[in-house]
Amino acid sequence: MDRSDVTLERMRTFVRVAERGSLSAVARELGVGQSTVTRHLRELEDAVGVPLLSRTTRRVTMTDEGSRYYADAVQILRLVQQAGDEARGTRGASAGTIRISCTAALGVLHISRLIFAFQDRYPDIGVDLSLTDERIDLVREGVDIALRLGPLTDSSMKLRALGQSRRLLVASPAYLAARGRPAVPQDLPDHEGIRMSNIAGSDTLALQGPGGERHAVPFGGRFRVDHGLAAREALVAGRGIAPAHHWLVDDLLAAGRLEVILPGYSPPPVTLSMLIVPERAGIARVRLLVDFLAERIGGIPGIGKPR
Repeated sequence: MDRSDVTLERMRTFVRVAERGSLSAVARELGVGQSTVTRHLRELEDAVGVPLLSRTTRRVTMTDEGSRYYADAVQILRLVQQAGDEARGTRGASAGTIRISCTAALGVLHISRLIFAFQDRYPDIGVDLSLTDERIDLVREGVDIALRLGPLTDSSMKLRALGQSRRLLVASPAYLAARGRPAVPQDLPDHEGIRMSNIAGSDTLALQGPGGERHAVPFGGRFRVDHGLAAREALVAGRGIAPAHHWLVDDLLAAGRLEVILPGYSPPPVTLSMLIVPERAGIARVRLLVDFLAERIGGIPGIGKPR
């Protein structure tokens, strides 16, 4: 068997098995027998000349060679799809599927609703929404668009600044009744803080005062968490004080379940950005979603204009 036997069908099967980690799951997904999936993988490995997958009774994982081959295979399959879109003229049609990755809490509370509105406008476009706070490899994961908070380092992606996410210091009425209300930033070290374990430097709280002066105060507490929705629940349960994005707690503030403390002092805003895989940016359905989100994102509470 030679390299001409590296067919797109075999490559697609390999990519899906690598992503799912299960031959039987991919067989069900493709509507074929597991023996067909096994044969595709064996024929591809024979053609490539190296083992791409390591199989155990419980799971299938990629070899080192398989990981390198996977990244190239994903790119090849994307280019093939793009070429087909161009040949059929569907780059100008509002149909197909878009894969979007989003910071988890923002996606649950706000972006999912924007996507519902987008699909109401374009009913032939499917959207796969992946929620994660991890910095994933967009090409490797097959993602078209990603919405991310904070600084970004991936210069290979197209970047579109969406706005600045304003933050507030908040706590529940029950917590404040039990522990008292801080009057100045220097009171915060005596309070219980709710901290994000996936944010570097969360043991120090940076604040900007009413006159523009900057404060850095120690910020400790017994509860640390890596998910914004869990921090939200901890706030409501009266577990402490936290710097929270306005969009994370706007409904709780309106309902009186949380209160703003030290209103003259605020943590610095966080940049909200959209990353777009360059090879996908010219596809019509991707452009439609990019423009739709850019237009609507300012309606999310606390999201100000880009700097």
